[in-house]
Amino acid sequence: MATKSHLKLTPIIFIIFISILTPQVHSQSDECGTETNSCNDKSGAVPLKVIAITSILVTSMIGVSLPLVTRSIPALHPDRNLFVIVKCFAAGIILATGFMHVLPDSFDMLSSNCLKENPWHKFPFSGFVAMLSAIVTLMVDSMATSIYSKRCRTGVIPDNGTVAAVEVDQEMAAVGAGHGHFHAHSHDIVKEGNGDSQLPRYRVVAMVLELGIIVHSVVIGLSLGASNNTCTIKGLVAALCFHQMFEGMGLGGCILQAEYKFMKKAIMVFFFSTTTPFGIAIGMALTKSYKENSPRSLITVGLLNASSAGLLIYMALVDLLAADFMGPKLQRSIKLQIKSYMAVLLGAGGMSVLAKWA
Repeated sequence: MATKSHLKLTPIIFIIFISILTPQVHSQSDECGTETNSCNDKSGAVPLKVIAITSILVTSMIGVSLPLVTRSIPALHPDRNLFVIVKCFAAGIILATGFMHVLPDSFDMLSSNCLKENPWHKFPFSGFVAMLSAIVTLMVDSMATSIYSKRCRTGVIPDNGTVAAVEVDQEMAAVGAGHGHFHAHSHDIVKEGNGDSQLPRYRVVAMVLELGIIVHSVVIGLSLGASNNTCTIKGLVAALCFHQMFEGMGLGGCILQAEYKFMKKAIMVFFFSTTTPFGIAIGMALTKSYKENSPRSLITVGLLNASSAGLLIYMALVDLLAADFMGPKLQRSIKLQIKSYMAVLLGAGGMSVLAKWA
């Protein structure tokens, strides 16, 4: 009798077990497909996206143009201590962007349950791609610096007016590691604008940094434009405005030190200011086909975020912070070093707080 009762209970237990598992299967399917919740409102999301495009465009232009416009203020001249402190603050923002915003997003995407167990859950692709990105950035950084330096030795510095260099005997010393300079014994070198021998270095830093920020900005805009979650968009708009403005200040400081002609400065300002709004517009156009949690989207955006994170972390640590802190200006003054460290911590801390919303 006991055996018969157990046999009768077996189908009931099986049905209960299936009923428990069924909602979990559905929830995972919903999670990897189109999200359905009370905040999803396609018609209500469009005005918010238009506001996002306008506000982010304006704040990006303000942020990247501010260092260029304030050059006429004596206290903010690149040779002054205040400029160094502001630059360290901006470097802290860029460093936190890589560590606190971009890299965690990549880890989340490439470890998503929507991806296959093999290979995405078997290997840390985010860290691997970020490492490769940092190494490639180092290669580009080093080679570009060598090319610019050779052109300097022949008396040709592109986009900076005329250079008259006569009988220059130069030695390359520590060009890598972000604080390379030339020991030159020359009879006469006349430069328009910045007479610093680190000018080629500043130009390489500005170009590579802009490249990394542009990739990151397009990915952010694409994710925002493709989302119809009004609850998420409202918080993201405000956070991204602050994010783009502070990040633009860091890039603007590098562009200022690069001493480009007006046209090249305008082009770099234009590309930085428009990439996030452009990404939002693309996301809006791809709303129907682009699914944020689809395997293809997760892999593509996750790998792009990882490569962008590696580039930004390298640039912040090597080309911005190490170059300044190991340079002669900060090495001569412990007091200025302490102020600069406080600025780095303030910038990185403020950007880390924003990671809660963006």
